[in-house]
Amino acid sequence: MADTSSLISGVAERYASSLFDLALEAKSETAVAEELNRLESLIDSSEDLKRLIVSPVFSADDQFKAISAIADKAGFTGLVGNFLRVVAKNRRLFAVPGIIRAYRIIEAQHRGEVSADVTSARVLTGEQEKELKAALKSVTGKDVAIHVTVDPSIMGGLIVKVGSRQIDTSLRSKLSTLKLALKEVG
Repeated sequence: MADTSSLISGVAERYASSLFDLALEAKSETAVAEELNRLESLIDSSEDLKRLIVSPVFSADDQFKAISAIADKAGFTGLVGNFLRVVAKNRRLFAVPGIIRAYRIIEAQHRGEVSADVTSARVLTGEQEKELKAALKSVTGKDVAIHVTVDPSIMGGLIVKVGSRQIDTSLRSKLSTLKLALKEVG
C-alpha cells in the first residue's frame, strides 16, 4: 500500500513547482506567496473550509464551485485564484496545505535561503524572530525564511523544522519524555 503522506508530498511538490514557474514568469513570486499565506490562514481558521479540502465526499463540481466562490470572496485573483480552480477541478484540494508548504520552500531556495517552519506556543516578537533567524543562519550557513505557526497546545518552547531536520524544544515534548522516564523508574 502506498504511503499517503508521500503521495500528497509528491502531488504538492509538482503543483507548487508549476505554480512557482508561473509566478516566476509573471514576476509575482512574492505576491503569490502572500496570497498563499492568506489562504493558509483562512484554512486554519475555518473548520468548514478544512472539511471541504480534505473530504472525498464532495464531488469535483461541488469543490470547484465552492473554491471559486471562496476565491472570489477572499479576493484571490490572477494566478492563485486560477490555480485553486485548477486544483479543485483535478480533485487535488487535499494537497493544498502541502502545496503551500512546498511553494514556500521553492521560493526560499530561489532566493538562496533555507525555509524553516516554526511552531510556537505564542506569537513571537520581532526581536525573537530576528534572534531565531540568526541562530538558524549560524547552523545552516544560509539566510533563513521562517514561517511561524502558533499552537498553544505545545505549552512553551519551539518546534523548528528545517528541511528533513526537526528540533523540538516544546514543553509538551519535555513533559512527555519526563512522564515516560518516570514510568520506567516506577
